[in-house]
Amino acid sequence: MKRINTVKTVLISCYFLFIALSFFLGFDPGKEIGHTFFSFSMDMLKVIPCAFLLVGLFEVWVKRETVERHFGEQSGTRGYLWAVLLAGTIVGPLYVALPLSHSLYRKGARLSVIFTYIGASAICRVPMTIFEASFLGIRFTAIRLAVSIPLVILSSIVLANYLVGRDYKIMAGKEQVSG
Repeated sequence: MKRINTVKTVLISCYFLFIALSFFLGFDPGKEIGHTFFSFSMDMLKVIPCAFLLVGLFEVWVKRETVERHFGEQSGTRGYLWAVLLAGTIVGPLYVALPLSHSLYRKGARLSVIFTYIGASAICRVPMTIFEASFLGIRFTAIRLAVSIPLVILSSIVLANYLVGRDYKIMAGKEQVSG
């Protein structure tokens, strides 16, 4: 484990050294990488604290029983509907949905519903859908959603069945959460 941390530290140091040398020597591709890294980091710093605050409130305010009832093993097809509706409310990049999906999983949501939530977060966000419909038309957007959502649900079920069949476990700190 110590060797892996050392390798990570060396690689990260090399990355930042490359960026610094690029600025010093005027290497344009390296400078562009540095600008992109800085821009992406600033975007994340604007969004991530709010996302973690909302996930923290979700952890405290939403009971495990509620998540199990709406997203758990007994939710049936209703769980997928709730996952798509919840995913539609996500504002921001996909990495905002990941902490919430982990929280849902820890509170008893079914793995296939979690995968549906993550997939739907990438394709069903309301702001993105409105933007798409205004440029490409409502018909295109409706067809895309009508095709995409069932495919996301189907692939989520297949992936979850595969992982559960292989006794997949999600690591949660030092303990393991059974999948």
